[in-house]
Amino acid sequence: MMQGLRTRLRRCLVPLFAASLLLSSGCAMVKIKQVTPADYAMLKRDDVLNSGHLSALSQESLSVIGRTAGQCGKDLHACRQTVAGIDGLPTEQRLSTLAELWMQEALTLAPKARMGEPAALSDAALDAWLETARYSYAYLFFSGRTPAERALEDRLTQVRDYYNYAAEQTAAVVFQQVRARALEGADYRSPVQVDRWTIRSDFDRLPLNGIPRQLVTAASVSFAGLRSTYRRDGFGAELVVVMDAPALAAPVEGGSAAASPVFSEMPAINATALLRFGGTTLDEVLATRDILLETWPAEAATTIQLQGQQVPLAANYTAAYGVWMAQSGFATESLRTLFGRGQGIREPHIYLMQPYDPDRRIIFMLHGLASSPEAWVNLANEIMGDPEMRRHYQIWSVYYPTNAPIALNRYTVGNAFNRTLDHFDPARTAAASHDMVFIGHSMGGVIARLMLSDSGDTLWNGAVERFNLRGERLRRVEARLGPLTRFSPQPDVGRAVFIASPHRGTDIAGDRLGRLIGKLVRLPLTILGKFEDVFLAMQDAAEPGGKPKAPRIGNSIDNLKASDPFIRASSALPLAPGLKYHSIVARRKAEGPLADSD
Repeated sequence: MMQGLRTRLRRCLVPLFAASLLLSSGCAMVKIKQVTPADYAMLKRDDVLNSGHLSALSQESLSVIGRTAGQCGKDLHACRQTVAGIDGLPTEQRLSTLAELWMQEALTLAPKARMGEPAALSDAALDAWLETARYSYAYLFFSGRTPAERALEDRLTQVRDYYNYAAEQTAAVVFQQVRARALEGADYRSPVQVDRWTIRSDFDRLPLNGIPRQLVTAASVSFAGLRSTYRRDGFGAELVVVMDAPALAAPVEGGSAAASPVFSEMPAINATALLRFGGTTLDEVLATRDILLETWPAEAATTIQLQGQQVPLAANYTAAYGVWMAQSGFATESLRTLFGRGQGIREPHIYLMQPYDPDRRIIFMLHGLASSPEAWVNLANEIMGDPEMRRHYQIWSVYYPTNAPIALNRYTVGNAFNRTLDHFDPARTAAASHDMVFIGHSMGGVIARLMLSDSGDTLWNGAVERFNLRGERLRRVEARLGPLTRFSPQPDVGRAVFIASPHRGTDIAGDRLGRLIGKLVRLPLTILGKFEDVFLAMQDAAEPGGKPKAPRIGNSIDNLKASDPFIRASSALPLAPGLKYHSIVARRKAEGPLADSD
């Protein structure tokens, strides 16, 4: 009997065992697949924000509820409800998946935006962005671990980006509504009500001197002409708040014009926007409809306190400068000024690249011929982008009419600089007013050198001798030109840098092309009117007994000729004692001793 039982078992088990072997060897369920480096990065980091496809972790969550990404996309509402209610998903995974699913909905509803400017959002789209931010916020601060404990996880970076992008979209909507209220004279501080959400806003930290004109999202623009973009990763949306710039240009042929301000801050502000959700527990955060939109200047802080945790604050140090340069129109305006056509500037203007800080030393930049503050675009960006330089220095840049005579520009630029200092530090006690740095390029370097030189009576005596000034003519000319030819060094400047500056003039200004350009340069009527009688007197004195010539005031290109008496005399003036200075000069030929180069 036992023998029969064994026989029957063999007949049943052997075929089963053989079938098992056949299946395991010929139809394996698990296979090895080669993963390329590109696939590796995609599997770990791709998500709905950067590729349009759900991340691997969210797809894993959907597999737990028996769904695929494609099935979920057909009914996002039902899919989110299932993810929120099903057991078996860890809290972190549930919250991060819901944040990404809401992001998918928001991207579907959001219209296409113009470059740099967020598009107008429907209430449904804004609702989706706010839910994205809410679930991201809950994941970051209420899911059991702190951001610091997840610092090396890719998922933290993904969800932080969802939060930042949603904050950017929300800030754009709030900005438009708050700006409209302010323009109507209403209370712009009152909360913004959007559908079921109440959004309070706090703009008090931003250095606003009026109603902003525009909000630009820094993440959506890049800049041709800037070598680098300097920013800091962290929490918050990187924005640029654009203010109205002061009107400096006036018709060259016009008479009197409204007085322009002597200085102004750069009319664009780097800002970071955060969304704080009401509540101190996970359940409260997921139930709240109350949000605070908080804005910070990029330079204000590197970290902030969020839900009892110290977190890095995102910042962009280049975007505002790039937006200002792109919108300034300096390139066209500076040429119009030089050639006296259309709209041009008549007086120097000091631009502060950051709000005045009494504890940071001033770097003062002077551009060259036919130029503007745009000449410093990369140097200024490098200084503002470097943490150590940004901590210790602030940049002031002058914009001046480059057609005016060099002596006049030295006088008016110096006046504008000192009037700006008088406004912020009249007693000159702040650290900012001491050990300053002057940087001048081309003709700006010539003007900077004169601002740091002691003229004594050298230039004035030269003018008296050259034009044979005596008696009443001498008194008339001295009253007007004395301040332009007698000056002392700007105090408290510790260092100067001259870049390609023709302190002794240049032969180029006197050659055929230079003479042609010089003839095209036209001086403002304000200068011609102010000094016409003086130059008539000088030319009268220069040609006694002869027929007076029509008065002609030498322009900046005349002054840059190597043969010009003013440039020859001023190049020998002594610099301020103890001043450290440097010259950056191109060598026409690299070979040979440096001292013999030209």
